[in-house]
Amino acid sequence: MTKANYQGFVQQLQKVFDVQASIALLNWDQETYMPKGGAAQRSRQISTLSAYAHELFTDPAFKSLVRTLNDNLDSLSTSEQVNIKETYKQIARAEKLDAAFVSKRSECISATYQSWIKARAEKNYSIYEQQLQQLIELKKEEADRIGYTDHPYNALLEEFEPGMDCKQLDRIFQGVKDHLNPLLKQILAKAAPDDGFMRRNYDKDKQWDFGIDLLKGMGYDFDRGRQDLSIHPFTTGFGADDIRVTTRVNEHNLASMVWSCIHEGGHALYEQGLPSADYGLPTGKYISLGIHESQSRLWENHVGRSSAYWNHNFKLAQSYFPEQLHDLGAHEFYAACNKIEASPIRTEADELTYHFHVMIRYEIEKELITGNLSTKDAEAYWNEAYKTYLGLNISDPNQGILQDIHWSLGSLGYFPTYSIGSFYAAQFYAAAGQAIEDLELQIAQGDTSQLLSWLQQRIYEQGMHYSAEELAIAITGEPLNYDYFKAYTAKKYGALYDL
Repeated sequence: MTKANYQGFVQQLQKVFDVQASIALLNWDQETYMPKGGAAQRSRQISTLSAYAHELFTDPAFKSLVRTLNDNLDSLSTSEQVNIKETYKQIARAEKLDAAFVSKRSECISATYQSWIKARAEKNYSIYEQQLQQLIELKKEEADRIGYTDHPYNALLEEFEPGMDCKQLDRIFQGVKDHLNPLLKQILAKAAPDDGFMRRNYDKDKQWDFGIDLLKGMGYDFDRGRQDLSIHPFTTGFGADDIRVTTRVNEHNLASMVWSCIHEGGHALYEQGLPSADYGLPTGKYISLGIHESQSRLWENHVGRSSAYWNHNFKLAQSYFPEQLHDLGAHEFYAACNKIEASPIRTEADELTYHFHVMIRYEIEKELITGNLSTKDAEAYWNEAYKTYLGLNISDPNQGILQDIHWSLGSLGYFPTYSIGSFYAAQFYAAAGQAIEDLELQIAQGDTSQLLSWLQQRIYEQGMHYSAEELAIAITGEPLNYDYFKAYTAKKYGALYDL
């Protein structure tokens, strides 16, 4: 009887995911191909489907079935137990939000996203501010409905990085300040490598083709994915066999496309590597956004910004852009890829100053959720923080508070996972280097297949069998440890800047 019940559970959960995947497809279309005039009706469609998915997931009969299976875990396999326990936990969270609230939140998100688009087009934060405040109020209500310990932000953070809380994050970011501030001062006192060639004129179509080749070289499967253009690069999926990435192309900034492709490619490799047979089940989904981000940052920084990577791929770049790159060598290109310089755009920041971008957003989010900061004052707070931490004067809101899509989607609690992921990436890559003989040599020869296979076996295929902390312990023998990132950056930038 338990087996029959379990099959019923699987069917219902996969039905829920079918609806969620349909919502994701509508969102993907909204950010890539949807005409501007479709915004209002698209908002309605997403709202309707969001409420329906919520109703399916919190249906009393389904909850009763999950509860029964949770009371009889001993009769299930290990993977089946993971699926039941994780779903039981998710239902407990979801049922605190009724369908009416979910629908209202969805409508507000769609409206906020459209106001963000308009505000960016007109470079005017005030167009977006009032709509954002409405969404913040709903996120406060969401935190109250879900419940939390110590800080309302913890309720929102749990959605993206289960097990993490503000106390841990505050310690992590204090470590960032203590370590990166003095390192940055040392580096900025040195002569910076020339990266002016990155801002020569690079044909849009050739950049696109170059990016496709970089994705193929990483192992991204175009039979189960595609790439498109969007304002803000992202990865989305509708099951492991349809994982899509987007990039952006600036004809006067080659780096923008390169890092968008490699970063999103790392996300996509993780999702394409999840067990396809476990479609819609926790064992077929990623663990947390911190672990997800560890993959994008591992491929972007430890692979894509490595000397070994450009020893091979610089020749490919030259084949696409012979006029722009004819006077350069692979080492000069590598040095430029790792230039440390304060800049306003998070997605284009170097891997050291990047964490100040994340920390600023984390600090603002906490203040917004507690009500200590209003959206009217958020832009001034943002600009002052950039002056304090990075010495930048922000005058263009598109290079300031309007640059990220996340708040317009209601994703408060998301940003810290970028830094968490970077620190996990350093820890995982160190373990990969110990396990794979001559890893750097393989990368220098254009072969990342063994690294991909190692990640596939130890992370991707695991689905949600582990928590983030348990996975780190299983792979490296210890939980998240910032010292790996500290050692990695000291070695890399010590050599580059002769520290």
